[in-house]
Amino acid sequence: MIKPFFWLLFLIASLLPISGVAADQATVFVYHRFGDSRYPSTNIAVDVFAQQLAYLKEHRYQVMTLGDIVALLEAGEALPERCVALTVDDGYESFLTGAMPLLRQYQFPATLFVNTDAVGGKSYLDWAQLKALQDEGIEIGNHSASHPYFVSQQVKMENAAWQQWARQDIEKAQQVFARFLGRQPQLFAYPYGEYSSELMSEIRQLGFKAAAAQQSGVITAAAPRYALPRFPMGGGYATFDGFRKKLAMHAMTVTVVSPGGPLLGDQDPPVLQFKLDGDEIELATLRCYVQGQETVLARQVDAEAGLFEVVATQPLQGRRNKYTLTAQGRKGGWYWFSQLWIHP
Repeated sequence: MIKPFFWLLFLIASLLPISGVAADQATVFVYHRFGDSRYPSTNIAVDVFAQQLAYLKEHRYQVMTLGDIVALLEAGEALPERCVALTVDDGYESFLTGAMPLLRQYQFPATLFVNTDAVGGKSYLDWAQLKALQDEGIEIGNHSASHPYFVSQQVKMENAAWQQWARQDIEKAQQVFARFLGRQPQLFAYPYGEYSSELMSEIRQLGFKAAAAQQSGVITAAAPRYALPRFPMGGGYATFDGFRKKLAMHAMTVTVVSPGGPLLGDQDPPVLQFKLDGDEIELATLRCYVQGQETVLARQVDAEAGLFEVVATQPLQGRRNKYTLTAQGRKGGWYWFSQLWIHP
């Protein structure tokens, strides 16, 4: 159950004026299915998606592909004000039937991440459709070949064997993209949003420019290039109000000191140690929302070093969980950072 503090955060965010949206940051959303009520947890109603796009148009948001955002970050250039990317995972047919008519209407681009083994299967787009979408300006990204649980396999296999297996799956997809689309994607999206420090390293070594995860947050130049945050738009999160409130969020500039990645070890609940870069937030309002638990406070452990730590009160629930740090800004607005945890 979502606790009262979290609802209060969103209520305040909903009252922020549109002019409070920061420049030099990008809000990225991830969708899966459109108008497919058979799978409610990953679906968004088409009329809600239409409301979202109308809002972006009305308030003059600059909708870009994720690749164009990454290119600006790589070049060291500032991101434009009101910068947004719409990304879609898995390549379901409902993207073509539910989302594309609206994207065409508003002339908005999107980035579609495809797992190649599924192409042409039941409810999935085929290669002819994907090629036509690419020709129309839709950016295609790599979502692996077999859509596996990379992190689960990592803890089961010897490291060298796992590296070879993971690379083979990802490179297989790249080869298939080259064959059917004439190019190899430069962006990767982790299946299920799950990654580890070792998987991030593999993606970087394979030559990808960036990789997208599914922990929520706002992208800035300081965001980890191989674990870019995206706000999920599926199930209970796929609402117009939720979309609008997330657009008003600012990036909390956090440097994680420990642990080295999201993979949970023996310590559960995990202790997150971090530094806050900059002085944009009111420290007294810093809170941590833990999925399925009460909100907890972050504790400053070294004022001179600016070191904080936070830990949940109970072991984390589910395969994937998050620590979501929120705080009010000194000049108004709310700031957000989310740390993913995986218990494979």
